[in-house]
Amino acid sequence: MILLRRLLGDVLRRQRQRQGRTLREVSSSARVSLGYLSEVERGQKEASSELLSAICDALELRMSELLREVSDELALAELAQSASDTVPSLGVPPGRGLERPMERSPMLNPVRVTSVTHRPDDHVTIKAPSEAVDVVAA
Repeated sequence: MILLRRLLGDVLRRQRQRQGRTLREVSSSARVSLGYLSEVERGQKEASSELLSAICDALELRMSELLREVSDELALAELAQSASDTVPSLGVPPGRGLERPMERSPMLNPVRVTSVTHRPDDHVTIKAPSEAVDVVAA
């Protein structure tokens, strides 16, 4: 299950770390308790729109930029989830006489995604460290 609060927290943490700022600095600037901000970043608490606005202000980040990045990550997570739902099981069924299950094919190892680019013609380019894949919306 994909949790929006986790994606939001991950993006907020990355933004804060890109700026080289501590939780304490951002929590003070946003007027949010350090513990609560930490829980939001870890995806343990749902942040209200008012709280997200205060955090974005403290990070000098537009909320639309935050939500765009979260949306991109959500799209990737959905693609990964639907891809894993369609991959057949590679284990050996019980009672087949083999002592250990077949090993996973290296072709089915997950790819770490480094960026996503949206183009107006409903194409999404997903760039991984060694390859790019175009996904066309149906």
